[in-house]
Amino acid sequence: MMNKQVTLDAKNIPVNIRLFLWLPAFLFLLSFFFYPLTKIFSLTFDFSTLTNENNLLITRNSLLFTFYQATLSTILTFILGIPSAILFSKYDFCGKSFLRAITAVPFMLPTVVVAAAFNSLLGSRGLIPLLSSFFFPQLPITNYQFTGTLTAILIAHVFYNTTIVIRIVGNALSQLDSRLENSARVLGADSFSTWRYVTFPLLRPALLASALLVFMFNFTSFGVILLLGGSNFATLEVEIYIRALQLPNLNLAAMLAIIQLFFTLIFSILYTRTINQVNTQTNPQFSQTQKPKTFKQKIFVTTLCFLLSAFFILPLISLPIRSLTRLEADRGQRDEIQYGFTTDYYQELFINRRNSLFYVPPFQAAINSLSYAGMTVLFSLALGYPVAIALAKPTQLDKFLDPLLLLPLGSSAVMLGLGFILSFGRLISSPLFVPIAHTLIALPFVIRTLQPAIKSIPDKLRQAASTLGASPFKVWRTIDFLILSRATLTAATFAFTISLGEFGATLLINRPEYPTIPIAIQRFLSQPGGLNYGQAMAMATLLMILTTTSILLIEKIRLNQSGEF
Repeated sequence: MMNKQVTLDAKNIPVNIRLFLWLPAFLFLLSFFFYPLTKIFSLTFDFSTLTNENNLLITRNSLLFTFYQATLSTILTFILGIPSAILFSKYDFCGKSFLRAITAVPFMLPTVVVAAAFNSLLGSRGLIPLLSSFFFPQLPITNYQFTGTLTAILIAHVFYNTTIVIRIVGNALSQLDSRLENSARVLGADSFSTWRYVTFPLLRPALLASALLVFMFNFTSFGVILLLGGSNFATLEVEIYIRALQLPNLNLAAMLAIIQLFFTLIFSILYTRTINQVNTQTNPQFSQTQKPKTFKQKIFVTTLCFLLSAFFILPLISLPIRSLTRLEADRGQRDEIQYGFTTDYYQELFINRRNSLFYVPPFQAAINSLSYAGMTVLFSLALGYPVAIALAKPTQLDKFLDPLLLLPLGSSAVMLGLGFILSFGRLISSPLFVPIAHTLIALPFVIRTLQPAIKSIPDKLRQAASTLGASPFKVWRTIDFLILSRATLTAATFAFTISLGEFGATLLINRPEYPTIPIAIQRFLSQPGGLNYGQAMAMATLLMILTTTSILLIEKIRLNQSGEF
């Protein structure tokens, strides 16, 4: 009798109730993911598309370049990530927590903010080139073009994904039993042999898992490549966008989308299997760190801390500095440079100097973004809570349905936008489709956040409260609500942040008169002139503040929750 009073006890939920819990999310996926996917498939199996030599050439070139840039980006990420993982897992030093948090911030930032940040630092109107043109006009960097190059794409990818290697490999390193390495050295093994025969085999799953995840993010990158590289660097994502909007060829766009989905699903399956091996090897009892003692250790820690600080902090601080600084120079004319503090770029955001029909004040763009984000939170929680309850104590049915939730993550945001165009036609002029697309991306994160919290609710506490005469509502209010409130806030903040910075799908389905903040930034960056550039920096700064605040809120809630529960 007592168990019947507990509404969230998922242990003995009947099959028909479990199906009812899954029904809203399944119908949502069926309508807005699987149905658009069938439309993409139907265009792919067009014989003329498959045999057209030009289409095949475009497909081959974009696929090869996608693999090429993803491989290079992954290698460079590991070059920085592996030493950083060793740094955080083996050593204690002043400012360690702050530096570790800073390396994680870029991963949650919208792509337009990262693109604007590097533009503000290294672009043709960035701080470093303009300052060097004033103080050191003879240096080669004065005439170096950063944006529109493969270098810009690779650096931005490293900036984004280094934290993945730090987290996965660093955690595995911190949990290794140091007695194994000590035993190998006692038996006469040198440092290389110890690494080859002891450390590397234990780290292999973590290394492979992080490599697959980093490669997958680089493989599906869109905003970074479009904003920093340009359409000349046509990956599968960029080519889908070009063939869907700029040079319409929906059959080719559909074929490219299916090819990308095929590869991302393969990478996702490999990653899931590999990360499960990593999870089974975790053993926190061996975690230990120490202060650097030898001269080599001190040099290693000091050098890497300086490098990480410069790499991760400089782009983030250059963005607000550049948005508040007038720094325009005529190349080679030192006397004609103008510099100083200004708020003109923020003020100009509210002025429509060109009398554009599609001009939208930044306040309205912010309202659009916040409205979409709010609807995304509501949709994600409404769809995610029932599924999270079912997955708290999963049956074979739940385990079968669970992978379906991850399928939208295996496809690109641009592909989601293309599917909406093909499936709903003029209906996508409704602003409602933007938060629907954002919900497809945010829903898996929301469910994965709620599920452990629901699972952690102690049944004994519920039963004890019922025994003492508490009503079902009071049991929920005094036990379930206290545990789930923070998890709900974390899940809502995740959905809010994802929606706030989403760029790929929004670029395809968003109406011009209802731009989000990322779309407005992209418009400013795509237009020439110092004023447009400054306005892009100003709006990107506002978006960075919003998303960084959300990230810090998630981290604070997570720390409080881990300390209390």
